[in-house]
Amino acid sequence: MLKVRDRRRAVKGLASELGRLMEGERDITIMHLCGTHEDTVTRYNLRSLLPKNLKVVPGPGCPVCITPDTDLQMAFHLLEKENVILTTFGDMARVPFEGKSFFYYKSKGYDVRIVYSVFDALEIAKESEKPVVFFAIGFETTMPSTALAVLDGVENFYVLSAHRFFIPAMEHLLSFDDVRIDGFINPGHVSTIVGVKAYEHINVPQVIAGFEPEDVLLALCMIVKAIKRGENCLLNEYTRAVRYEGNVKAQEVMDEVFDRVDWEWRGLGIVKNSGGSLRRKYEDFDALKFFEDAFKDFEPREDKRKRACRCGEVLRGVATPLDCPLFMRACTPKNPIGACMVSFEGTCNIWAKYHARKDNR
Repeated sequence: MLKVRDRRRAVKGLASELGRLMEGERDITIMHLCGTHEDTVTRYNLRSLLPKNLKVVPGPGCPVCITPDTDLQMAFHLLEKENVILTTFGDMARVPFEGKSFFYYKSKGYDVRIVYSVFDALEIAKESEKPVVFFAIGFETTMPSTALAVLDGVENFYVLSAHRFFIPAMEHLLSFDDVRIDGFINPGHVSTIVGVKAYEHINVPQVIAGFEPEDVLLALCMIVKAIKRGENCLLNEYTRAVRYEGNVKAQEVMDEVFDRVDWEWRGLGIVKNSGGSLRRKYEDFDALKFFEDAFKDFEPREDKRKRACRCGEVLRGVATPLDCPLFMRACTPKNPIGACMVSFEGTCNIWAKYHARKDNR
């Protein structure tokens, strides 16, 4: 990591380089694909350093944000129907539906427990007589851990999977008519697992980037240079953490446990081959299978409070939090309505935290 003085010099130099590269160029839109990248961009107000014809927009890089309300309702439904211990991550526990959340259910006496990893849920299952259900969210970064927990084969442990494979969403984004993407800054955390090779079939300029301000600006310089040359490059700026082949063992354990199915993403609709469903050979640990009778009368509903919420458009990169009529009015970090306001990786939460204004558009 650079010292403060060196970082300032590097950021200033890269911003100047971007200005020179973009002189006389058409408007260019780069989408980054990680909530931590948005935190970096907004925290350091990097958008204020960019030339007017270069736009950086956040994409669907927050796993809490893209988890649709249907998945959340299924978890709530299971709590109401069965005497289970429901475990999940803390940021997921605050996502509301019709004013309810996992914390709401906990306050009403339901056995909801916040865990730091799936292995905490596994330990609870070893000591509990009640079934323990892990509401599993996240991309390839957290999927290997869930897969290992399933392979441990602990009795009384079940997974309600809301895992998504990330790369199909990138391909899906390019199919939207209202989404303009000239290049991607690929997610650093996911890339440590899937490797550089996983992106080779996507035909737009891409750079895998780290999370320091100089990482992001360097990635932008690399993408703009590729666009000017007319090349659909795939470059790895994050060489200190990401290898070409990725984490092969993690990939193997994911492929062993999870099948790829067509699942919904908030804001993106149905994304083909993106859902992480437990394979049939592991259905004894699949909460959907084990509690099949409980879901027979399940019917998803619409949360009318969210009709004005523009979280889905923010996740597609066609709107900013400032375009949402609820942002920092009805929807705040203390009283969120949309999922993008809940997670620390959510764009609305980040913009609220750093008091983003018009210059962050």
